[in-house]
Amino acid sequence: MLINTSYTRKLDVRIRAWMREKAPIFLRWSVGIIFLWFGALKFFQGASPAEILAIETINLLTFGWFSDVFIINGLALWEVIVGIGLITGLFLREIILLLFLQMLGTLTPIFLFPNEVFVQVPFVLTLEGQYIVKNLVLMSAGVAIGGTLKDPK
Repeated sequence: MLINTSYTRKLDVRIRAWMREKAPIFLRWSVGIIFLWFGALKFFQGASPAEILAIETINLLTFGWFSDVFIINGLALWEVIVGIGLITGLFLREIILLLFLQMLGTLTPIFLFPNEVFVQVPFVLTLEGQYIVKNLVLMSAGVAIGGTLKDPK
């Protein structure tokens, strides 16, 4: 712990004020970069570790109506749009909605394909399962970002 002096207390107050001011934009940017990056990977076959599971999940949910290429490119575009929206701050209400719809989709393999998500149900996760569970942080970030939005006029 820092020595408790008048100077360190003032410094602590200033640092925390700076953090409160900057946290929302840093959070938006960091989550935006994650969405942009992970989405862009999906445009390149085999580059995303979630590609096969994502295709299998969407195929099951849509009764096989769409081709694998359409599914993965559509998902890639969706994630890239969310990423760009978070980074730029444009259309944030709509972007947060897209983020949460996408996140709901990423959770469905837990229920649809538990053998691909868990090595030992319900505690030991596969790499794909870890990929899914880390989305809890992204959903929490979405809540935090949504909470910073100003009331509509």
